[in-house]
Amino acid sequence: MADIELTVRDKVAVVTLNRPEFRNAMKLSMWQETAALFSRLGQDANVRAVILRGAGRNFSVGADVSEFATVRSNIAESKAYEVAVDASSDAIASVPKPVIAVLEGYCLGGGCHLSMSCDFRYAHTDTSIGIPAAKLSIVYGVRSTQRLLALVGLTNAKRILYSAERFSAGRAAEMGLVDHVSNDPMSAAMELASSIAALAPLSVEGAKRILTGLSMGPGALDLSAADAFIDFASASEDYEEGRRAFAEKRPPNFRGK
Repeated sequence: MADIELTVRDKVAVVTLNRPEFRNAMKLSMWQETAALFSRLGQDANVRAVILRGAGRNFSVGADVSEFATVRSNIAESKAYEVAVDASSDAIASVPKPVIAVLEGYCLGGGCHLSMSCDFRYAHTDTSIGIPAAKLSIVYGVRSTQRLLALVGLTNAKRILYSAERFSAGRAAEMGLVDHVSNDPMSAAMELASSIAALAPLSVEGAKRILTGLSMGPGALDLSAADAFIDFASASEDYEEGRRAFAEKRPPNFRGK
């Protein structure tokens, strides 16, 4: 049984963290596999949106601490481990398609890190969210802290990191850490993914490039690259198709080029 599973249907990919017996704790190999998988999805023209979920009744309790003695036992290994974690989250954040995290049960530590790399977080009412780094004497990484800050603001970010508390889905929504709370977040996420998948992929990609770059702080967004992509979209076949469809009062057939 694979630790990470992938299905694709109607241009929506569903990525499932698949260690339910361990509450989907992330092994080092899973961080690495997640980075590679999302990089591939970014190049797949048959995928227009992605949902990230956990198998069983939990999203993820975060890093598999039980393997730290062998993969994170000294400074060099700790640095290499953080590089793998950041590569995973960066791959999710930079995939040129919307990514929706579907949260249920525990979403803790590294699991929260994964969810914050997504564009949206749809949570079940029973979700418990937190970053318990202070309970392990771990300093949360700079990139993940920047994502947290962008989502919840300075005071809430301090509260989350200083206290190591677990927050309910409702409280997380109040802080901005969760976007939608319901008893069936998967259905709601699929509805959003399907609706976005029907729109112009270049518009979505451009918006994601710019917003993600801006959210990561000064200098993170390559302005010349952003301008070049805007020009590329303006000269695209999809732009011509969008204009024709509007004039002809019909649904557009976007092809992503």
